[in-house]
Amino acid sequence: MTPKIRALSVHLLTATGAVFAMLAMLAAVDARWDLMFLWLVVAFIVDGIDGPLARHYDVKKNAAEFDGVLLDLIIDYLTYVFIPAFALFKSGLMDGWTGWFAIILITFTSAMYFADTRMKTKDNSFSGFPGCWNMLVLVIFTLEPNFWVSLALVTILAVAMFLPLKFVHPVRTERWRVVTLPVAIAWTFFAGWAAWVDFHPESWAHWGLVITSVYLLGAGVAQQVIPERTAKA
Repeated sequence: MTPKIRALSVHLLTATGAVFAMLAMLAAVDARWDLMFLWLVVAFIVDGIDGPLARHYDVKKNAAEFDGVLLDLIIDYLTYVFIPAFALFKSGLMDGWTGWFAIILITFTSAMYFADTRMKTKDNSFSGFPGCWNMLVLVIFTLEPNFWVSLALVTILAVAMFLPLKFVHPVRTERWRVVTLPVAIAWTFFAGWAAWVDFHPESWAHWGLVITSVYLLGAGVAQQVIPERTAKA
């Protein structure tokens, strides 16, 4: 297999995320929230592995006719933002004006954030909350908090998208990656299990989701507060 074919294969893998997004949307239209999130978890897994493969096979050099970054952003907007916002609104978990407020805020701020050329920091983390609304909405579906709590979380994270706060990339942020990557994998497992059991209120996956979500949200800010140790000469 030539380098070009390998690189093109990575682009094709990334593009499958669009298919999973459509399957998730079809499930959402039918209010099959468990199935919708299962497809979103599959898309999340693809998003987690295509980046390292793209860098390994140097797609920018070997398949330069396709813009992998643009392809990834298009699919991420569907799976991370658009479909989760639709589900949050149609599920009734945020009823009345709060639902309208949430979907407008989520889709509008995320569109601006995804187009922001300053979204990545020098250590390959994200500057501001990276629009991972799929993660927040899944936790809301799982825990079903009071809609005021959900409204507060949506508002705080929407504002956090444009604050000088760091949020780790589970794969690309090297600092604490030995912890962050396993936590991200654990979150994916807990999310898949919660959806598989149709968000059963007594599922043990709930606590796992809460703990891993808190870490993934707070690790980057903690790194800003805790100075990094420099190697001694």
